[in-house]
Amino acid sequence: MKVAAAPDVHLTYCTNIHPGESWAELRTILERHVVAVKKRVAPTTSFGVGLRVSARAAEELSDPATITELRETLAANDLYVFTINGFPYGDFHEARVKEAVYRPDWLETARPTYSRMLAQLLAEILPDGIDGSVSTVPIAYAPRMPGEEHDERAADALVEHAVFLARLRDTTGRTIGLALEPEPACRLETSDDAAAFFERYIFRRDRLARYASLAGLAGSAAEESLRRHLGVCLDTCHAAVEFEDAERCVVRLEAAGIRILKIQLSAGLRIHPLTRARVAALQAFADDVYLHQVVARHGESTNRFLDLPEAIAGADINEKAEWRVHFHVPLFLAELGLFRSTQDFVARVLDRQRTRAISTHLEIETYTWDVLPEAYRGHTVDDAIAREIQWVRERLDT
Repeated sequence: MKVAAAPDVHLTYCTNIHPGESWAELRTILERHVVAVKKRVAPTTSFGVGLRVSARAAEELSDPATITELRETLAANDLYVFTINGFPYGDFHEARVKEAVYRPDWLETARPTYSRMLAQLLAEILPDGIDGSVSTVPIAYAPRMPGEEHDERAADALVEHAVFLARLRDTTGRTIGLALEPEPACRLETSDDAAAFFERYIFRRDRLARYASLAGLAGSAAEESLRRHLGVCLDTCHAAVEFEDAERCVVRLEAAGIRILKIQLSAGLRIHPLTRARVAALQAFADDVYLHQVVARHGESTNRFLDLPEAIAGADINEKAEWRVHFHVPLFLAELGLFRSTQDFVARVLDRQRTRAISTHLEIETYTWDVLPEAYRGHTVDDAIAREIQWVRERLDT
């Protein structure tokens, strides 16, 4: 498949905003929602897709006939896929997702099996001349990894997956990278966590030697290959919730030689000053579906809550404190009633992207539309996505 005048940087949105677990549902998403967004933002040019593919759909799309159907659907609508969201394995819009979203993780065989299916699928549909990325869980939910032996096991699994990706590149000519996505309450929470893990467990001399042996490579070629196929997905909501500095987190990863394979553009909630009225108003965001981690800061002190109801119940009201909440809100909303969003963090990342590119894959990921309080849903979902894409474009074109 060829895409005319493929851009150097690909901007899209993630289809995980639309419910759908089967190939049939995914095809409907492409033909109904993605095409509707394309008409608004790219009516005369090819439009890249950030495809969310569940384990069920991945299994269905392992059949050559079904892959042909996918190719035909993409071609008929002038669409192309350059990145896949391989984070949620199962139903992502069921009654309760919460911490189950991290399972299976990189301690379980189902996760690399699923990730291989996604890489093979992407290799089948990736346009000529474009590298692909598959984002994945930040190794595991933190309580699942109490000791260093768990880090070693996960690192072995990741290196073995990189070997698979290197062999896939040899046989197909497609370069696909696995992007670990740091997130609060996980083994990798921040860019510092990611850099430290890669330095200690992935790029360590003995593991590089193991990779070289398995991949049939030697010396610098082996290290270059490993760094090509394993990297990170920088989610701007997650990083902002962790009170990271936009420039510093990019510099930290780059200094460690870690590729930022994808930037997921998303904004969270910012509550400052912390008042009783604001804490009470947060109840509207405390849904039963997704996990909304909270990081609270007062001076040099930081406190973490696994979910929003826990934070509300244990709130220590102090107007000098600030809360950041992992609840993805539309990028174009700087304010939501009593709250602000972390839109400014996204803007700083885009400023850096514009002047010195961080990644070639940019994916908007506001998946919480169905649970967003009604007061902030003044658009259809397709219109909201189009408006987010335009908001990003305006900042990249400034």
